[in-house]
Amino acid sequence: MQLCFATNNPHKLQELQQLVGNQIEIKSLQDIGCFVDDIPETGATLQANSLEKALYIKNNYSISCFADDTGLEVDVLNGAPGVYSARYAGEPANSANNIKLLLQNLAGKKNRKARFRTIITLLLNEKEPIFFEGIVYGEITTQTSGNAGFGYDPIFIPNGFSCTFAEMTPEEKNSVSHRAKAVEKLVIYLNSL
Repeated sequence: MQLCFATNNPHKLQELQQLVGNQIEIKSLQDIGCFVDDIPETGATLQANSLEKALYIKNNYSISCFADDTGLEVDVLNGAPGVYSARYAGEPANSANNIKLLLQNLAGKKNRKARFRTIITLLLNEKEPIFFEGIVYGEITTQTSGNAGFGYDPIFIPNGFSCTFAEMTPEEKNSVSHRAKAVEKLVIYLNSL
């Protein structure tokens, strides 16, 4: 089966292909001739953004596809940065600036509980959209640690671990990550067709 993953993020694409293995061939946006820098994300929720991206690909390229949106939700910040995680510190979007602002906003806070949440929207042929959710709970560190991964990985320690996502191997991260949990549900569904 071939599916387009509606992302321009090469890290996400690589991570996802590792998660699905050889069962599904994941096409990138470039593979289908889509060279849009940013697919619109105007929704107020992760699910709305995920659906908007998937519909953009389906409507413009007539290919079965899926899209995801992920947010880091910090308890003491009332769920922020949430749907605005990628652009938390404004434009141009930059992980280092996002991390710096988040750590500033958490300065002096004892409650550092957070969760990463991913929503995947799958659009197959003429079927209604199907949503898959993955969540991993953890806490935010006081400083960055590790060089692997991307985004907020250097400051997020998942529950049950003593290291950040950025200190884990891809295999370790994929065994517990929010995206891995959502993708596992997606793959189970696709294999049931």
